[in-house]
Amino acid sequence: MQMQSPSPLLFILATIILTQLSKNCYSSSLNSFIYVGCSQLKYNPGSPFESNLNSILTSIVSAASSANYNNFKIALPGSAQGDVAYGLFQCRGDLASADCRQCVSAAVARLRATCSGATGGALQLEGCFVRFDNESFVGAEDKTVAADRCGPLVGDDSGERGSVLSYLGAGGQFFRVSEAGKVQGMAQCVQDLSVGECQDCLSDAVERLRTQCGSAAWGDMFFAKCYARYSERGYTSKPENDDDDDDEELDKTLAIFIGLVAGVAILVVFLSFLSKALDHKGNSS
Repeated sequence: MQMQSPSPLLFILATIILTQLSKNCYSSSLNSFIYVGCSQLKYNPGSPFESNLNSILTSIVSAASSANYNNFKIALPGSAQGDVAYGLFQCRGDLASADCRQCVSAAVARLRATCSGATGGALQLEGCFVRFDNESFVGAEDKTVAADRCGPLVGDDSGERGSVLSYLGAGGQFFRVSEAGKVQGMAQCVQDLSVGECQDCLSDAVERLRTQCGSAAWGDMFFAKCYARYSERGYTSKPENDDDDDDEELDKTLAIFIGLVAGVAILVVFLSFLSKALDHKGNSS
């Protein structure tokens, strides 16, 4: 008796698992934490502001399915001036709609947990930014430093680094990417700013990055309404206060993958043994 080889089945299962693993790793990267800030002021549970805030956050997640930026102002009937909620989200300029929504959804969930009860909060992940407040901030330039950090010092690549930073600060688009040799960079403004305000914000961010990080392998400069970043190939930035949730999630994914592959391998060995046994029995009879 001849049984069909299980090799095609093994190939299909391995392909499915590897595809899912790559998607999970990409998602984990987009959700990597950069910074968070919460207002010290608290709202009363059950207040009109809480209802308005819940509506804002729900609207933000919903809107991220079809746009990479939007802002909201919500005041449900019966709300006083102090109960009005303001909010916005923005995804990195190169993200597809599905990735944008996934990142924003994760950001809103994390912001709810981290800034629970606060009247204002802002969270920056690798792939997106979300902010809410009980005071209007939309359309106002803000060059407050939210996060700044530099990598280890490396050899002199000042020419390539300078070229990248000059392009990022040169103006033109709300989202900018540049590459020279082994140095790559990225900059972005929140789209509630005017073109002129965006340029002013990024010029300051780039100059501060150039001054503070010098010949570091990578550097990040995040203002409240814009950011500029660069890195040499082979180096990546990592927040000092990252809680390693993403690394733990990746470890779990790898463990599941290894377990599934091991299970499939055992099944293949068993089917192969069974096939030989049945063939031997058929030949004997």
